[in-house]
Amino acid sequence: MELLKNQKNLIIWVVFLAVAAGVVYWPIVVPMVRQWAADDNYSHGFLVPFIAGYLVYMRRDDLLEAEVKPAESGMGLILFGLAMLLFGWLGTEYFTMRASLVVIIAGSVLYILGWKIFGILLAPLAYLLLMIPIPYIIYDAAAFPLKLFVTKVSVLALKAMGIVIWQEGNILMFPSITLEVADACSGLRSIMSLLALGTAYAFVLHSSVRDRVVLIASTLPIAVFTNCLRVIATGVLAQYFGAAAAEGFFHEFAGFFVFFAAVVMFVALGAALKRWS
Repeated sequence: MELLKNQKNLIIWVVFLAVAAGVVYWPIVVPMVRQWAADDNYSHGFLVPFIAGYLVYMRRDDLLEAEVKPAESGMGLILFGLAMLLFGWLGTEYFTMRASLVVIIAGSVLYILGWKIFGILLAPLAYLLLMIPIPYIIYDAAAFPLKLFVTKVSVLALKAMGIVIWQEGNILMFPSITLEVADACSGLRSIMSLLALGTAYAFVLHSSVRDRVVLIASTLPIAVFTNCLRVIATGVLAQYFGAAAAEGFFHEFAGFFVFFAAVVMFVALGAALKRWS
């Protein structure tokens, strides 16, 4: 009888929290989804909730065996999430408001289900943070030095290939054409998308903590390296075939090819790590 009562209370709490979160976060989440659709930097956001759900499904046996023991400390995490929501709203800071939803969900899991289940669900819950677009001030601060690094490496490579080129900041000047290394070529877009997909790959197909850490950490150098290849290839094509090689279809195809190459390198690294294990 007591078990049925506890189950009934649990269902009531879950429904209440779901409805309350839906009412409060609807005007916050909907613009975020629109940003996923409009901004290629965050299009991976559509996949993140489904991947997080699959990560939960992978731990279903552990969840079924875990003891449900509500922890009052979860209320502190919920209150912290509400404080994030309030301060984010007062400062019109969307990242803080959106991130507060993940914090409140985590706090609710801890408060209703306890530490054991919270520990099992910690990775999927943390993974949800990858669906939240980072503030533009942080994006710009990270993109600019990456863009300059990619430009410098590309110029060195092009000069080594015998191509006459001058650099002025992120501007590449050839004898017959001038190209700009834009934010899309900085590698930051690839880093964010590869981080989301790579983290999922690491947790789904690798059980070793070492392999997971190496794979997730490798997203930065792989993304930057492949974008250097993109700029180098664009420079070579522009040198011999003119501006058309750096614009339109060729430019878009190069972006797709670079990300595909990054994924191939990432999967190859994962296969190598498994082999060494």
